[in-house]
Amino acid sequence: MDNGLGSGLSDAALGLRLRYEFSRQFAPYVGVEWTSKFGGTADFARAADEPDADTLWVVGLKFWL
Repeated sequence: MDNGLGSGLSDAALGLRLRYEFSRQFAPYVGVEWTSKFGGTADFARAADEPDADTLWVVGLKFWL
């Protein structure tokens, strides 16, 4: 395939974030996200020497005025 996607379920992501609310308007967070590719999509990734699973760390800030 030209776009590197196999048929069926191609990938999934699962994440977890921990947030601390200083107030309702200001809340920083840290987290982790796991991603994985399946089936033909994972085969295409491995053939292109790319990982078929990954772990990402996230840091952010939730706020509103």
